Amino acid sequence: MRKRIVLLYLVLCPLVLSAQNWWGAAVGLGHLQPYTDLQTFDLNTQDANNQLVPLFLSSEGEYMWADGAFSFSAENGVIKPSVLMEKVKAGTTLREAYKAAQAKYFPANGVLPDTLFFSRPQYNTWIELMYNQNQADILKYAHAIIDNGFPAGVLMIDDNWQRYYGNFTFKAERFPNAKAMIDELHQLGFKVMAWICPFVSADSPEFRDLESKGYLLHNPDGGTAILNWWNGYSACYDLTNPEAAASFVSVLRKAQQEYGIDGFKFDAGDNNCYASAPYLAYDRTATNVDHTTSWAKIGLEFPVNEYRACWKMGGQPLVQRLGDKDYSWEAVQQLIPQMCVAGMLGYAYACPDMVGGGQFAAFLDIKDDEFDQALIVRSAQVHALMPMMQFSVAPWRILSKENLAIVQRMAQLHADFAPYIMRYAHEAAKTGEPIVRCMEYQFPHQGMADVKDQFMLGDKYLVAPVVDNRLEREVRLPKGMWRDELGKKYKGGKTYKIAVPLERLPYFERLK
Repeated sequence: MRKRIVLLYLVLCPLVLSAQNWWGAAVGLGHLQPYTDLQTFDLNTQDANNQLVPLFLSSEGEYMWADGAFSFSAENGVIKPSVLMEKVKAGTTLREAYKAAQAKYFPANGVLPDTLFFSRPQYNTWIELMYNQNQADILKYAHAIIDNGFPAGVLMIDDNWQRYYGNFTFKAERFPNAKAMIDELHQLGFKVMAWICPFVSADSPEFRDLESKGYLLHNPDGGTAILNWWNGYSACYDLTNPEAAASFVSVLRKAQQEYGIDGFKFDAGDNNCYASAPYLAYDRTATNVDHTTSWAKIGLEFPVNEYRACWKMGGQPLVQRLGDKDYSWEAVQQLIPQMCVAGMLGYAYACPDMVGGGQFAAFLDIKDDEFDQALIVRSAQVHALMPMMQFSVAPWRILSKENLAIVQRMAQLHADFAPYIMRYAHEAAKTGEPIVRCMEYQFPHQGMADVKDQFMLGDKYLVAPVVDNRLEREVRLPKGMWRDELGKKYKGGKTYKIAVPLERLPYFERLK
């Protein structure tokens, strides 16, 4: 009892904590970490468009954990949670803090998502087609990938391919032969995913059937709930109900059998989708984040999966993607720190959004000849040596011949690094160790906590892309000997200014 009182006192009185750097809680806030000052953020109603875990990690080997969602703020680097949190001194480094928390709360389960995610790029039809998903243009996009020298990989058919939400039949007027389309995509070397969500269009046959079975969320008065989400107003599966979850999986498997779909992009399911009102669920104790978890568990049935929002699903074989980013340099600068935080929250199998950004509104008013081509190229270079790489806007449509060749090389570099990336993916499945690591994680107490524009890929490679519109950058090398991709050797423990023409992605091999 005495020990318990001490632990709670430390959390309730954060000003007594020693000065240290804290990471955690929200992947979408990764660029603000380690935290200095942050206004109140509520894990039950906000997710910053990304994954959440009720965990903080410090550079001094401490972690704090709470089982449920809570709000928190930060002031002068001090974390101020709204609840009592377990606080543990696990060692003296950020890595020791992570490994202790990971082993206790989200141990690796030994299973990987489909390995094609790691070895070849992914391609998403969203930016090119948006809500006009159709057979002819999807095939045109796929053939252009091959014709322009990019390796085939995972191809994702995005929102509005189906007749309506809750239905998983391709629109006949847009897809005259969906099975033949998917067969052709397979022949080209792609695995095919289809976008889905947990929502159900009201007044549809599916709605009436699911409502009669009690498989939809309800209002407190017992009537079927209609939720407000970004595509309008819809009913929603109650996936805390095991029968509803099993029914949903069976419908997805039927679609797979009918069309040959390899897997699904599981969109929506964010905690804020459920935050507009209290809903009655099969699990009467379910909170907003519990619905997010129930949605994520569906993906465990499908090795070809992708999520953008999760709650406490670290260590599971689920592909995670950073939230849709704007087409901007600021967004490019967020990719590395957010990917590093994803790894430290147990989401090792992650992708840094889409090359150039995935926020479609940013692309609507830009003519092909008005794109900042350097931004697209530098974004591709950030992706190239990440665990996963995803395209959506077609590089061959907006880039010059010279810049397209650079992006082609980046896609090929990612494929060339596949054996190395797979080695660390398998390690993550066994030990939970992140694939992408922030500099403080890999090299503790060398003054690296504030480095947000370079990262370690596994133990061996330090990757230092340019994330702004310059042709040079500073690289902070940890102690030891290093060799860059051009063959030049460097003594670590120093900062070097290097020239980085647009075609160059600097990365450094650790020699000793």
